[in-house]
This record gives sequence, structure tokens and C-alpha cells, in this order.
Amino acid sequence: MADIAHCPALLISAPASGQGKTTLVAALARYHRNRGKNVRVFKTGPDFLDPKIHEQASGAPVHQLDLWMVGKQQCKQMLYEAAVEADLILVEGVMGLFDGDPSSADLAEFFDLPVAALIDAGAMAQTFGAVAQGLATYRRQLDFAGVFANRVASEGHCHMLKESLPDHVAWLGHLPRDAAITLPERHLGLHQPDTIADLDDRLNAAAALIADTPLAELPAPVAFHPGQVAAPPPLLRGIRIAVARDNAFSFVYPANLEVLRAMGADLLFFSPLTDPTLPEADCLYLPGGYPELHLDTLANNEPMLSAIRAHHQAGKAIVAECGGMLYLLESLADSAGNRRHLAGVIPAAAAMQKKLGGLGAQGATFAAGELRGHTFHYSRFESEPAFALRALRHPRGGNGEGVYRNGSLTASYVHWYLPSNPSAAAALFRGTPS
Repeated sequence: MADIAHCPALLISAPASGQGKTTLVAALARYHRNRGKNVRVFKTGPDFLDPKIHEQASGAPVHQLDLWMVGKQQCKQMLYEAAVEADLILVEGVMGLFDGDPSSADLAEFFDLPVAALIDAGAMAQTFGAVAQGLATYRRQLDFAGVFANRVASEGHCHMLKESLPDHVAWLGHLPRDAAITLPERHLGLHQPDTIADLDDRLNAAAALIADTPLAELPAPVAFHPGQVAAPPPLLRGIRIAVARDNAFSFVYPANLEVLRAMGADLLFFSPLTDPTLPEADCLYLPGGYPELHLDTLANNEPMLSAIRAHHQAGKAIVAECGGMLYLLESLADSAGNRRHLAGVIPAAAAMQKKLGGLGAQGATFAAGELRGHTFHYSRFESEPAFALRALRHPRGGNGEGVYRNGSLTASYVHWYLPSNPSAAAALFRGTPS
């Protein structure tokens, strides 16, 4: 019989985005960590910013759970490994509880995770009960643990919310409307932790509020089974990969770095913002991030731009995702219209815009099969390069983002989830994906 690990676990979801899920999950993680518990947090679906907050709150790395992008067996294995060592597993849902395909509800049902729904009650009273009733009964096979209210104005407001609940929906507590626990946001989501000077104060303030709620006690244990996951082949043994990592380029899944190392790669980190040249490497990995917020610094670091051009001209592999791809363009304009010339490796220009330019799960098929990922950006091409292929949108199909190829360079708006196909990922970093 396969091993089974038991660990208290809870999935926090909501009726929609913007309800405050990240604040509640981070508060719970910090509260139980402060009590001496080993807390592991996961994020449902593709996201780079929420996991950074949760990592600081819990003190442990945060990985994605997504039945399509990550895969059922890999999700199963990660939860099992966490359950072996943790005292509590928290999973933050994505969007609303039933949004997406797969949804947070699908994930909860697949792993028998109890669901706590967070509802922003800031602009409602008794309707709170109707929303709670709908969430609790829409899919009756879910283990619905109860509801938690956010942005509650007063004790009187709290009393109205609790009284509105039907008898079968449990009240799990509330957080007040309080600027001291609010996490600041920008166009792609929350600010990065190292740009929030008082983040620990905010986390501790939110954690202190959990003490007076039913969520101060650990939920019931859940049984987790190991997944059937093969070790990745050693296709990158001896390959040195220079990985951009600073405030401009920080959107990379921890699992991406882990699978590159597992395939034998040696990872060398550098900063396009401050370093004058690249490490001695066979391949360059430029993840996404916020190049538009550091445009002048990036453009003024001409020695680094020259080093990247030389790397490309030498025929060495480059893998660039979203913001990393923008860095390789001839020019980029920020939201204020400030345009700067950049690496010029890709014959195209782009500009930031106020509306969303791309969103959703996508996969592209290379010689070694489909590599999955997602796209989320507020920029657009002003002059588009000639793409070698197009990604396909999930789940309904249709053309997605273009994938640019030039020699051993592969660039796209898609943020790849490399463990979804290690062989295809290795081909990208060896410069032979076609």
C-alpha cells in the first residue's frame, strides 16, 4: 500500500478576485508560524507575486498547484511531500471559487481539501448570507468549511453578517477594514515584498487578528498520497545557465529552477540592473518581471546590453519570457511614454498600456511535445516580430501568444512552467527546441 501522510489543510477561496484572499492566507500562515508551527503554503494557478508574500509570511518556499499547467500527479506529489513535514497546509485559490477550467473548486474536490470562503463584506450587510449560501451549495460535493468576512466596518456590521448566515454555513471570523493590514497593489498585482518596507509589521498585525477567530485552531487533517512523478532526465548536465534575478526580473517559478538543477544545470544568478556583464555561461534565462519600472536603469547599463548582444551573436541559447523578452527588443516605452532603446536582439518595439494585453493558460508544441505556461501582461507590440509558432489557449483553443525563434533564441510573452515537459524545456536551454 502506498504511503499516506496526514496534515491539517485548508483552501481559502472567494466569490471573485480582489476579496483579500492573499491577506487572509498570509495572516493565517504568519499566525500559526508564530505559534511554532511548520506552515506550507501553495498558490492555485499561475502567480508570481502572491507566493512571494506567502513565502515571507510562512518562512517556506511557495509552489503552484494547477491541475492543467502543473499536472495532477505533480500537484499530488508536492502536497504529499509538504504533508510529511508540515503542521499545516494552506492553499490560496485563484479568482472566484468556481472560476476557470480547472478551478479552485476542482482542485479542492480532487484532493478532498476543505474550503473556507472569504467574502469582502465592505459594501454589503445581509446579502452576505445569500452569497455564502450560494458558495456553500453550488457544488454540494465540496467540503465547505464556512465563510470568513473581510473589510468589516464595526462590531454592529459584524453582527449583521453573522446573523445573515443560514444554519448550515459556519462563521469562521472576520478581518476589519484597516489600512495597517492592507497589502499595496499595482498593475500586475501586489507589490513585491522587498518594496514594502513595513511588510512584516502588516503581516504580524493581520496575524494578531486571527487569534480571536475559529481559524486560530488547526483544521482537521487531510490524507495525502504520493504522486506518480518520474525524475527528469539529465539533459542539461554540465550546462551553465545565467539567470537574471533582481527587482526588474523576478517572475520565475521556483519549480522551474528546481527542474533545471535536477536535469544537471548549474545556475548562475546575475542582475541586469547593476552587473556590468554576464557570468560565464552557455545559456541565458531572462524571466519576466517589471522592466518598465526600471527602464532608464536597464537602458543605461550599456555594458550589460552589449554582453547580451555578444552572447546572442556567439550562437549561445537564450530563453526569454514576457518582461525578459521586452528587454531584448529594440525599444520599450513605459506607461508615461518614456521610450528607451534596449538590447535590440529582437527586431520589434513595444509599449506599456493601461488595459490588459494578455491573460490565461497557454501551451506551445515543440519537437519534444507540449510545454505549458501562462500569459499576463499590460504591454503590446508596436511592431511585431515574425513568430515561428503560436501557443494555443487553454481550455478552449484558439491562437495564443507568438513564440519568436532566431537561432538558439526563444522568446515569448508566455511564462513557461518548465516541469510540465522537462525534455522540451531542456531543448529550449540547449537552443534546439524546434
